[in-house]
Amino acid sequence: MSEVPFHYVDLRAFCYDTEDENRVADALRHFLPEDVELERAESEGHHGDRIVVLSARVERADEMRHVLGQLRDGADIDRIRAELDQRVDDNCSLFVHLDKQEAFLGDARLGNGISLRAKVEAYPANKEAAVENARDALA
Repeated sequence: MSEVPFHYVDLRAFCYDTEDENRVADALRHFLPEDVELERAESEGHHGDRIVVLSARVERADEMRHVLGQLRDGADIDRIRAELDQRVDDNCSLFVHLDKQEAFLGDARLGNGISLRAKVEAYPANKEAAVENARDALA
């Protein structure tokens, strides 16, 4: 895939008090090239517990290719492809929720813990064109 039909890819994970922040960061880094830095923000939960939000945005084609490659190599890529009509919204954004523990172990499986949002390039900018472009990118 020489061209990447995405404007950017955002990845985000929450790290709760009961989790090791370094392990959550490693899970998120499974999808990212080495030179991409994680942003860190602290927040507070409903009961006063600390929540760290780790996130990264990749905008360069090589970086996006890396993220998409990790997603394509994952165990659930066929399911993600099959569900693209439900995973792409009317604003041409692709949403995939990935299992944090599986990412830490080196796989991309659907689950909870890591949110991937990718803005799909589509001309005209409509859901149908975005779904087709995402399908091609994930083939």
